Amino acid sequence: MEKIQGGEFTDDRGQIRFVNEFDMSRVKRFYIIKNKDTEFVRGWRAHRVEERWFYALSGSFIIDLVLIDNWNSASPDLPVRKYRLSSENQQIIHVPAGYGTAIQALESNSELLVFADHGIENAKNDDYTWPISFFINRIR
Repeated sequence: MEKIQGGEFTDDRGQIRFVNEFDMSRVKRFYIIKNKDTEFVRGWRAHRVEERWFYALSGSFIIDLVLIDNWNSASPDLPVRKYRLSSENQQIIHVPAGYGTAIQALESNSELLVFADHGIENAKNDDYTWPISFFINRIR
């Protein structure tokens, strides 16, 4: 995983948040995730080919990541890495192809901007899901 640091600038006109080091040349689409509440965990969803980049527009999130070992029969005891994203820290987390994600909002009305390097037409061929309880090393 790669973290790409951004920043913010504030003056009498207001505020600008930015991540100038984020190269968007591979991005084909984006979408925004807003979980229904802070108890709900969206996951596990993985992509064998697609890369994604996550940025908190508002609020904060825990993003759990697991590198899938076998696409036909993943091991439930794979290590799970936990990342915290907040709209205050102006970071983007890059998730390479091959990872599964579970996403939980930590604050009400949090919004997560997701960039993807493949168009929506690829989604039906590159979408793998497991129940949220499948990877046993996901600790809350």
